[in-house]
Amino acid sequence: MKIGVLALQGDFALHAQALVRAGAEAVEVRKPAELDAVGGLIIPGGESTTLLHLMREWDFLAAIEKFHAGGKPLYGTCAGCIVLAREVERPRQFSLGLIDVTVERNAYGRQRESFEAHGQAVLDGESTPMDMVFIRAPRITRVGAGVDALARHGGDTVLARQGSVLVGTFHPELTANTAVHRYFCRMVETSR
Repeated sequence: MKIGVLALQGDFALHAQALVRAGAEAVEVRKPAELDAVGGLIIPGGESTTLLHLMREWDFLAAIEKFHAGGKPLYGTCAGCIVLAREVERPRQFSLGLIDVTVERNAYGRQRESFEAHGQAVLDGESTPMDMVFIRAPRITRVGAGVDALARHGGDTVLARQGSVLVGTFHPELTANTAVHRYFCRMVETSR
């Protein structure tokens, strides 16, 4: 199973390593045509305005919308969550709108307010221990009716899924726990 990691900006290399540990073949995607070779795509953390600028410059926006329309799974972490959200606040900015959530940018504070937390996620109906690293993380402030909240921290949804789109506000690739990457691999496997 080949899963792509958008390799324009951000922590794509760590996501690729986590996918390999989870049993998938990771492909760094740098051109829209490379999406044809993968069954799912991770949009990593980084800086959302820079990431969106690069996605426009390299013609990824329409390509990712087509990828999604074809039923292929997407997983956005941190900045990737912002890119995939229906609505972005503080400040408002363009997003692809592929999952019915509203996110607030940098909601947990600046770089120095970054933190690690431990919690539980419900993945495939089972409670799973989860290490969560929040770095200038967005906050999901609204979850639409068709969205499943898979993990929470401090009352906030931090991992959510709607159909073939998974988003998280934390960085699982910075931990040894591959539970979220394994879950995404199963999403890709069942979408074929």
